[in-house]
Amino acid sequence: MRRYILLYLMLTTILFTACREEQISSDPSMQLAFSKQEVLFDTVFTGMGSSTQQVMVYNRNRNAIRISDVWLENGNASYFKLNLDGENKMENLHNIVLNGKDSLFLFIRVTIDPQKENSPILVTDTIRFLVNGNVQNIALEAYGQNVRIIRNPNGSGRTNYDTHTFINRLPYLIYDTVVVGGPLYFEPGATLYMHNKASIYALGDVQAMGEKDNPITIRGDRLDHLFDSVPYAVASGQWGGVFLINYADNNYQPAYTLRNIDILSGSIGLYCYSESPEHMGTLQIENARIHNHSIYGVVLQNTDATIANSEISNCAAYCLYLEGGKHTIVHTTVASFFGWPYSNLNIHNTSRQDVAAVYINNLSKEYAPTELHLLNSIVTGARDNNLVVATPLPKYYEGEITGSYLKADSIKTDWCHDNVYASDSDTVFVNTYYLYREYKYYDFRLDSVSPARGIGDSIAGSKYPFDKVGRERKSRPDAGCYEY
Repeated sequence: MRRYILLYLMLTTILFTACREEQISSDPSMQLAFSKQEVLFDTVFTGMGSSTQQVMVYNRNRNAIRISDVWLENGNASYFKLNLDGENKMENLHNIVLNGKDSLFLFIRVTIDPQKENSPILVTDTIRFLVNGNVQNIALEAYGQNVRIIRNPNGSGRTNYDTHTFINRLPYLIYDTVVVGGPLYFEPGATLYMHNKASIYALGDVQAMGEKDNPITIRGDRLDHLFDSVPYAVASGQWGGVFLINYADNNYQPAYTLRNIDILSGSIGLYCYSESPEHMGTLQIENARIHNHSIYGVVLQNTDATIANSEISNCAAYCLYLEGGKHTIVHTTVASFFGWPYSNLNIHNTSRQDVAAVYINNLSKEYAPTELHLLNSIVTGARDNNLVVATPLPKYYEGEITGSYLKADSIKTDWCHDNVYASDSDTVFVNTYYLYREYKYYDFRLDSVSPARGIGDSIAGSKYPFDKVGRERKSRPDAGCYEY
């Protein structure tokens, strides 16, 4: 008998609940609730669509309510597309019953038509919900940017040019690996958005002549956010790298000039290689920022290079690797505080390896001798020793390190002199952590108490009287690319 009573009570409860859920209230005071009242899209490329935004639609009332109609204010002219609870046809978004204490998923995408202007355009719309005679709204907003797309129509993943110029009138969205057999030019202000795994290979001369107020930018193509306070821009490894390659059969010495250029968040920032020590390329980098790469920052093999007023920072492996060639590095900041625990969010595609920020390899017989002149610079990072000079006889190494701040083992030789070595209590930079909840990102400008201030050699730095951002240097300059 008890079993029948329990079964009766269960059936009664189920029937009562079902009847209650089927009651659809027409009370005008009953409304929907939304997880967001306003949906903001980051800049999207025109004609390419965007990431999808999600909004939860709640009925927090006890009884069911009927959503009589859902529509976009701009109708068929809207740039936005909706999918509500699996339905993406607007003509079917009528008479939707939402049970009490239940919710629906609303997904929103935006596609902006190509425009001629070289600046973002703003598009807006409003989603309207008609419930019990009342209209409730969700505001939509997105910026669109027109781009030039480089993508081989045959799907090979590679686009070849005999020579090429990246102009500045529109940004580029690069899906393929671009291979340029001859001279490659970048106009001031040229911007390249690199898709996943896309790279640039230059087999001839390169001139990338940015300006202080109109720099060249090479970065990943994700302009949206991982989370509200975490843009994709802070995630490394979004694209391949920039490769300057000189094969032996070219039988000439290419010249590479990169000024006022930012190379950000790839796998390898810049890789410069000459196959023959007899025909090495020459590289000049000034006022550059090469930052946040999942493997290397700058690799120079069989290359004569000058790097000045530049920041090379936050790479999982070496920020700077030198093997073969004469290298003069002046007023440059090399800082590697990549990943955990220097970020309270693991947004990198690889964990940091236990490697120095700078590695000079003068041991290989396959490359030319490696000669480094490091002047008025900063070399520091997470590792205790961030500067390794691998050479057979350190006392007789052909190089010089002076006027610099080093977080490194003390190098006691005549060619390494008048430097400041780090202590555990030093505060060198404004910020060496990425704290996304506090909206604080790495900032390698000098702190007011930085021991790198006023230690530079005035003669060594006389060729660079202004720092990376145009600030005039003092008579006794600070080390690194930023003058306090």
